[in-house]
Amino acid sequence: MLFEELGKANIQALKDHDKTARAILSVVYGKCKKESIDKGLNAKSLADEDCIRIISKTIKELEEEISGFEKANRPEQVKELNDQKSVISKYLPKMMSDDEIRAEISKLEEKSIPSIMKHFKANFMGKCDMGTVSKIAKEFI
Repeated sequence: MLFEELGKANIQALKDHDKTARAILSVVYGKCKKESIDKGLNAKSLADEDCIRIISKTIKELEEEISGFEKANRPEQVKELNDQKSVISKYLPKMMSDDEIRAEISKLEEKSIPSIMKHFKANFMGKCDMGTVSKIAKEFI
């Protein structure tokens, strides 16, 4: 499971004295552990979908921070955050390409924006960027 994998990677980063990986992995692992506790699950039983959602949200937060540091002309922080982003990005599944999204939308009977978004949230959450799905869905209207 992804939750256990994150925990092992966090410990390995600690052993390797990898400050960059340790910083982001401890944050993500902590968020996953909190989610597990909030759901009343025992330790190490959080679903991969929940971990993927947490990782995706953390990456978006990092991107916002990167944008802020770029505006403030702080290249050392931008590099650090990009390194952290690359560390946790490898735990996400392969993202769908624009062509794969178009192919999936073309298979749907109902091609309204709400039904397309609902279909992708239910079946492909974490495997595609919902902003991209929305943009491509507008091509079909």
